[in-house]
Amino acid sequence: MLPTDELLSHLGPSLLLLLQLQLLLPPASAFFPNIWSLLAAPGSITHQDLTEEAALNVTLQLFLEQPPPGRPPLRLEDFLGRTLLADNLFAAYFGPGSPSRRFRAALGEVSRANAAQDFLPTSRNDPDLHFDAERLGQGRTRLVGALGETVVAARALDHTLARQRLGAALHALQDFYSHSNWVELGKQQPHPHLLWPRQGLRNVAQVGDPTCSDCEGLSCPGNLLGFTLLTSGYFGTHPSKPPGKCSHGGHFDQSSSQPPRGGINKDSTSPGFSPHHMLHLQAANLALLASIQAFSLLRSRLGDRGFSRLLDITPASSLSFVLDTTGSMGEEINAAKIQARHIVEQRRGGPMEPTHYVLVPFHDPGFGPVFTTSDPDSFWQQLNEIHALGGGDEPEMCLSALELALLHTPPLSDIFVFTDASPKDAFLTNRVESLTQERRCRVTFLVTEDPSRVQGRPRREVLSPLRFEPYEAVALASGGEVIFTKDQYIRDVAAIVGDSVANLVTLPLEPPVVVPERPLVFSVDGLLQKVTVRIHGEVSSFWIRNPAAQTSLDFLFHFGIPMEDGPHPGLYPLTQPVAGLQTQLLVEVTGLGSRRNPGDPLPHFSHIVLRGVPHGAELGRVPLEPMGPRERGLLAASLPPTLLSTAGPFSLELIGQDGVGQGLHRAAPQPCAVAPVLLELSGPSGFLAPGTEALLSLRIASFSGPQDLDLRTSVNPSFALTSNLSRVRLEQNESAWGCLWLKVPDTAASDSVVMVTVTAIDREASTVSPTHAFLRLLVLGAAPQDLCWGGL
Repeated sequence: MLPTDELLSHLGPSLLLLLQLQLLLPPASAFFPNIWSLLAAPGSITHQDLTEEAALNVTLQLFLEQPPPGRPPLRLEDFLGRTLLADNLFAAYFGPGSPSRRFRAALGEVSRANAAQDFLPTSRNDPDLHFDAERLGQGRTRLVGALGETVVAARALDHTLARQRLGAALHALQDFYSHSNWVELGKQQPHPHLLWPRQGLRNVAQVGDPTCSDCEGLSCPGNLLGFTLLTSGYFGTHPSKPPGKCSHGGHFDQSSSQPPRGGINKDSTSPGFSPHHMLHLQAANLALLASIQAFSLLRSRLGDRGFSRLLDITPASSLSFVLDTTGSMGEEINAAKIQARHIVEQRRGGPMEPTHYVLVPFHDPGFGPVFTTSDPDSFWQQLNEIHALGGGDEPEMCLSALELALLHTPPLSDIFVFTDASPKDAFLTNRVESLTQERRCRVTFLVTEDPSRVQGRPRREVLSPLRFEPYEAVALASGGEVIFTKDQYIRDVAAIVGDSVANLVTLPLEPPVVVPERPLVFSVDGLLQKVTVRIHGEVSSFWIRNPAAQTSLDFLFHFGIPMEDGPHPGLYPLTQPVAGLQTQLLVEVTGLGSRRNPGDPLPHFSHIVLRGVPHGAELGRVPLEPMGPRERGLLAASLPPTLLSTAGPFSLELIGQDGVGQGLHRAAPQPCAVAPVLLELSGPSGFLAPGTEALLSLRIASFSGPQDLDLRTSVNPSFALTSNLSRVRLEQNESAWGCLWLKVPDTAASDSVVMVTVTAIDREASTVSPTHAFLRLLVLGAAPQDLCWGGL
């Protein structure tokens, strides 16, 4: 095995310099407080800080080693002594104004998966996943396995699952330096064997080795016995702490009251949570270096292109088509081909070239298979082989194909559906709506429904004029639209594809809905460079006055519940707010570097407006509080339960001012919905093997009143799935738990992804939308470390 210094030299000279740079920077410059740290212990460095800082370091290294085409190479000295920010990195590499929104969203996925390890029922108390209870060898096996699964999922182009596994791996890796005594042993570098499964962990304390002495106070600087063995603290009562062993310690650790009392964790700067709080910064430094190692090793395994796709290190969007292939669709398929070819040729080799392509055909009665690739030529070849052939009666399996596309399309993407038929599978409408919001994907339907055309499209019955309502519902839920046109116009209308994948921001209208004889007004601020206005429908005339909108200033948003019980206090991430719960809204502003003049003050954002969809009524205004340095762009708001009592969807609008006092107004492209119940679905922390059965855990909770619910399950692909819970009645603030058993057949494809969905339907209120929980799982034929993670 290579010594640590020699090992690091294999990761590149610029990385070594970056590592040294981090050790020289003062903690206030290197790390940023966020909502998690401020709730528990102000000034602490969190998992999110470590994850994002490490990713930015390795992204900078990639940019330094791969000069941008057509632009001057980056210089490391330009970043020395400066806080690394995604917006600045993207502006320096891709050009001023290049949006970092997708990159920051990808990092957010990794960070939330990291934080969730402390809250999910299948992971929160598992000592192997946190390097607790002296289970160091087991912890290393699980850590390396999660990194291997990250590689496999990334190579399978399921980057959402890859980011989830990466977040779990980084949580364990970072916990090692806080929960073990590696820092107390005087180590100045990360553990040399932790990321390499073929090397044993040496000098590990055995069962009979006493490790800690008794400590009565909150702060326990000298409670470790004088030895050179590696140990970690016990947490809680499972497993119970043997005599003479160290506890994790802190407010939530039941074992810390049993002799020897106290603990050794360095999670925070607060002695109430961390008995070794005085070593918090040293542990964070080593955790940061180890996280940089992990990201660098992933880069070496995946290559620069694969690593960039994993973290969406690009300003470009993906390109996803869902195509009706029945005999009447010749013009639509040709229009899709023309647009795809135009996008590929116009953007090839540039920063806006799509990095992910998805194609799903459908007809009647079939749909799929899904085709995914990162190669534009392969995508074009696959698309070019699609022709309008045969077909059935009008209703088609459109929503089934769209669901398949959503499962394989990266978040924050646009999906375009070309069809001339209504859906045969309208029963999927609500599930597809929920999936678009979970994926934050916008769906646009280009429908060439022409009642006068019958060629190639037999109809067995008179069809309802309301048959396209499922498309309208999905479009509304996703922030997209349904555009009806005719064959002779489809090529012009299909140009919307090129506009939509340009990462435009959304400007709100006043009034938010069309009112006859009243003008629609939108504000054009000084940070906008280009405006795109799209009008369709029955329009007799229109005019545009003073159009003067393209900018990288935008925002991401997430929800969370403050957690005051469990291993650590913090914010449990949610994909949507839950009725009856005090919910936190987290806003992350992107593109703060897109100021007209670099010397101008940073924009300031004061509040969020919640607006009902689709009628536009204002539901309330909530003030925003900045979290950490303003250049980070992290804001938080507390959403009172009364604001979230609406039964329908709502949109978010961000209100503020630019650096010279002019108004700024941005709207989220997708609306949100309030879930009537909290539905949690979690599975095994590792992978699935063909021929095995996996146990999944389900929790459902009501916080807003009595609920009588039917529970339904589905799995894609169609593996056997059984549940012990099909109906539940809950009173307010009551929870129920269930188990699901997923059988993976012997014939299951290795390196494939399984999506399990649980749906809760209110039996008494048909107007209440069902609640969905989605869980991605990875099928592997061999242990991931055996497949792809060995030594250097």
